[in-house]
Amino acid sequence: MKQSEHTDGKQSPEDFEIQQKIKEFGSIPQHIAIIMDGNGRWAQKKGNIRLHGHKAGVESVRDVTESCAQLGVKYLTLYAFSTENWNRPSAEVNGLMKLLVQALRDEADRLIRNNIRLVTIGQIERLPKKCQIQLQEVKELTESKERMQLCLALSYSGRWDITEAVKHIAEDVAAGKVLSEEINDHLISSYLSTAQIPDPDLIIRTSGEFRISNFLLWQLAYSELYITQTYWPDFRRDELYEAITSFQKRDRRFGKVKNGHNKSLASTVIDQIRS
Repeated sequence: MKQSEHTDGKQSPEDFEIQQKIKEFGSIPQHIAIIMDGNGRWAQKKGNIRLHGHKAGVESVRDVTESCAQLGVKYLTLYAFSTENWNRPSAEVNGLMKLLVQALRDEADRLIRNNIRLVTIGQIERLPKKCQIQLQEVKELTESKERMQLCLALSYSGRWDITEAVKHIAEDVAAGKVLSEEINDHLISSYLSTAQIPDPDLIIRTSGEFRISNFLLWQLAYSELYITQTYWPDFRRDELYEAITSFQKRDRRFGKVKNGHNKSLASTVIDQIRS
């Protein structure tokens, strides 16, 4: 286990110092979204079934969620299950659904202790009833928590999100609630499942794949992308710190002309602290 890995929720003095340095050297992304990829390949490389990788990935969810909250990230969105994932073998899907229920039961108290609110986006009605009940229970238990919002994208796709928004806008135009000339970027965003939170500052994809996989297609228009070869079960807080320091080195112009000032963070901050 890595020095900075803490499955018991406790933070070492060394890890606290690393986080303080990261905060001092640059802005922390307000919203991080992660495409958690590589569970199956991680398991197969170890000679295990794919579900073993999904189980191991739960530990990464726990560690990354806690470290994001400690750093001051306000919104963390995890792509947990896409609409396309329904096409996987039924044994794997059923195993994932059972794992989701168990993980929610196990993590509820930890979310409460860490003052983290759980929300979801996606076609939740497609999930097994047990999953829906467990999700609703944890969401209700954590609805008053304010430190950070953890959003699980379940049975989610970016195209579905946009399609649903278009349908609802069309309905409101037909009902006279919205005029066609009022339709703009801001209005469309207000009809999406993420209407109440800011767009992601940073999108992280694990396992080295260079694609978005139908995730937050509208919302990531100006997000910074970070691709790592690390499979999700091996992605822990140290890898998260590398992603954030990469983000801090970038000049986010949002289509504007560069102003000549580029705040950067030396990529060796963590190594310097440990040396």
